Amino acid sequence: MQTIPPVALVTGASSGIGRAAALALVDAGFAVVGTSRNAAKAKALAGVTFLDLDVSSDESVRALVEEVIERFGRIDVLVNNAGVGAVGAGEESSIDQAREVFDINVFGLMRMTNTVVPYMRAQGGGRVVNVSSVLGLIPAPFMAVYAATKHAVEGYSESVDHELREHGVRMLLVEPAYTSTSFEASSLAPDSPLPVYAAQREVSRDVLANALRNADDPDVVAKAIVAAATDAKPKLRYTAGSMAGRVSLLRRIVPARAFDTQIRKLNRLAG
Repeated sequence: MQTIPPVALVTGASSGIGRAAALALVDAGFAVVGTSRNAAKAKALAGVTFLDLDVSSDESVRALVEEVIERFGRIDVLVNNAGVGAVGAGEESSIDQAREVFDINVFGLMRMTNTVVPYMRAQGGGRVVNVSSVLGLIPAPFMAVYAATKHAVEGYSESVDHELREHGVRMLLVEPAYTSTSFEASSLAPDSPLPVYAAQREVSRDVLANALRNADDPDVVAKAIVAAATDAKPKLRYTAGSMAGRVSLLRRIVPARAFDTQIRKLNRLAG
């Protein structure tokens, strides 16, 4: 009798962390559906079925999930990975721009969750794995809007996990540090740049570029995603890579004043 493999749905799977996660889940025995804004242009991956998805569209999310259920019959793991970066001082992003970032990083994740979870409840179990960031745990000067989305993902995920457990569903967090992807190149520049922040903004870009030169490979994050998807007794949080683990630990044990000083030093901020 042929065993039907579990089904994993990975958003933003055409590159970076999502691509690595899709391949790792295939290796772990999943039938994988990967999504992209333009699936026809996504590079083919063995064992991965690519479908179109815009996480900022209610209709696109609904149509995608219905198609996956129709074709595969179930969704056992949802990996909410699709996201967008944003750089610049908080004051330099208009509310419209901030709303655009939240619509993908936070509301897109919520749309996917709200659409998939009913199927998971009906089938008696499932896991939602949200790709967060250590920037959901710490301040991120000159990336305030992006950090705010990840802080929101942290609070939402931990809260919803409590709501879902009695229904056999878990919501789990994967928290990478700097990862070697196209994050910097694809991040939104501030749409309301101000001269008063120009010099420090460039310093911050340099800090980010230097950090990314020594960043973790996406496979490191993919390994944490697979662990969250398959561990018999899953943890709420999975830090991905040694740097992420250190940051998470230091945030918990270092006194607030000392941590604040270190953040300013690392970001080359005066005073």
